[in-house]
Amino acid sequence: MAERPIFVPMPTEPHGVRAISMAFKWHAGLSSTQKKKNVLALHEAAKLSGIAPVLEVSGQSDHAVGRALSAFNLRTDMGGLNTTVECAFQGSKVFTGGGPYTDLYETDSRSAKRDERLRQSGRLVQFRLQGTDYPIDPPTVFYDWLYITALNGLPSESNAILQYSGFSDIEFNPERSLNCQAKSCALYVALCKRGALVSALKSFAAFRTAVTKAESADQA
Repeated sequence: MAERPIFVPMPTEPHGVRAISMAFKWHAGLSSTQKKKNVLALHEAAKLSGIAPVLEVSGQSDHAVGRALSAFNLRTDMGGLNTTVECAFQGSKVFTGGGPYTDLYETDSRSAKRDERLRQSGRLVQFRLQGTDYPIDPPTVFYDWLYITALNGLPSESNAILQYSGFSDIEFNPERSLNCQAKSCALYVALCKRGALVSALKSFAAFRTAVTKAESADQA
């Protein structure tokens, strides 16, 4: 057995997304066939819990939109920079001992994620994209902003995901990672249903405020 989250858009809740852990039978192995078996088992568990339909957002998705919205495939065009969301994210990291490694913008997504410099340069302290610095707090805000900005540029795909009740990424393990493309999709849907997407995407500052202001108010 294994557990993986389903990310559910919750427009009326402060964070906009609820991660609901699902237990399901795990099919061991690294092949695409085994991974797709795990996707089916995870989605079946979600359905039994009342969450359906669910879209797998990764290269293992049975749906073209789910594969297209993998951060490895989804492209972003920000101020003339055209690369994948994954490359933009990895290439913008600044560590205590180096970075940003902007040459990663020009490579493929898998190579960018596996670049050894990302693990040998010390502690992550911020992001820097085209001369502008971005914070690491809240922990996923920069990734979510990159992803949602890119997603919003695809009318067909961004409209298609509004029909889903939840999103999964079988490659994502919350014990090892923070950022997740499925969570970003759920946040996009929540912002749409709040009527807050347009204002949130006016700038990074506006986006950060949109996804954190409720939390800040609770802590005041």
